[in-house]
Amino acid sequence: MSEEQKNASANAMIEATRSRASFSGHGTALGAGGYRNRDENDYGDTCEFLDDPGESIAINPGEDGLQSILIGVTWENIKAQKAGLFSGLLKKTTHVGVDLDVGCLYELKDGTRGAIQAFGEKFGNFEESPYIALSGDDRTGNKEGYDEFILVNGDHWNKIKRILIYIYIYEGAPSWSDIKPQIIVDVPGEQDLIVTLGAHNDALSLCAVGELENARGGIKLTNQTEYFPGHEEMDRAFGFGLEWGDGKK
Repeated sequence: MSEEQKNASANAMIEATRSRASFSGHGTALGAGGYRNRDENDYGDTCEFLDDPGESIAINPGEDGLQSILIGVTWENIKAQKAGLFSGLLKKTTHVGVDLDVGCLYELKDGTRGAIQAFGEKFGNFEESPYIALSGDDRTGNKEGYDEFILVNGDHWNKIKRILIYIYIYEGAPSWSDIKPQIIVDVPGEQDLIVTLGAHNDALSLCAVGELENARGGIKLTNQTEYFPGHEEMDRAFGFGLEWGDGKK
């Protein structure tokens, strides 16, 4: 496949998801497809799980390079209960679908740094710098794919220094331990690399899950699993030095 064909295919995948996205609110997600449950399935040599903070794995590029790197977020599809008031007197309970969003902080080798996430409508760019793009918040619960994913242009991996993948909760998630989110890194020709949360902190809604580093042209993936009250605190902890303000989705 030529470079133009690969880029066209990647862009089509991104736009197909983004065209269905609605950024007017949250709480109706059905959960991302593709959840890997080791207790019920034997994945053999197709998956590699990174469960503990600090655990890492390396991938070396093949003859065709790294091509496209897909980073998807999945979680167990449950319904959270939300308490409220009815007519000011009677209590009621509504069921709200869980919605997680995936984003990343990135640093290129030329020193460029930034963030990609639906909040603030920072979708990135696959063909041009930073060579990282966000699909959009599908919220369909499609069992054949991911609700939301980040796509990295492997042809330009040599220009990328590091990518920090994080997920953040909107209305509907009762606790991290209940929804058991996963980050799945899909590199063509390699095992799926699955980062799970090795610890849970239900008091905080933002979690830095995994970091991809350029290690001699290959990928070093590390389980970070660290929780933060907000993006600025996470940024300071990992030394990106970005300016943060209010955004909208």
